[in-house]
Amino acid sequence: QVQLKESGGALVQAGESLRLSCVVTGEIASVRQMGWYRQAPGQTRDRVAEIHFGGGTYYADSAKDRFTVFANDTKNGLFLQMNSLKPEDTAVYYCNAQGLIGAVSPFNSWGRGTQVAVSS
Repeated sequence: QVQLKESGGALVQAGESLRLSCVVTGEIASVRQMGWYRQAPGQTRDRVAEIHFGGGTYYADSAKDRFTVFANDTKNGLFLQMNSLKPEDTAVYYCNAQGLIGAVSPFNSWGRGTQVAVSS
């Protein structure tokens, strides 16, 4: 079973920075993509940034030029560096990973989230 655990969320002031971390554990054969999503109260869960290990990185318009997503070499750690935070970045941030367990069993797993709150 694949498990993801996020950390790094906090209450900060507008303009400050935070780095979120996600640790992935389990009997994973390969990881195809990893990403960060966020959900504000009463809103849908939206994709923020994503790495496709076959090539390509995605950023939501709201994250471009402020956020940077990166993973470690072993693909069991995902990070989100968030700079110039704004009150509208306030949300629960979730880590997602997709890949294979063994040769043919796909997984699509989520962490429980970490709260980011940005005060004005």
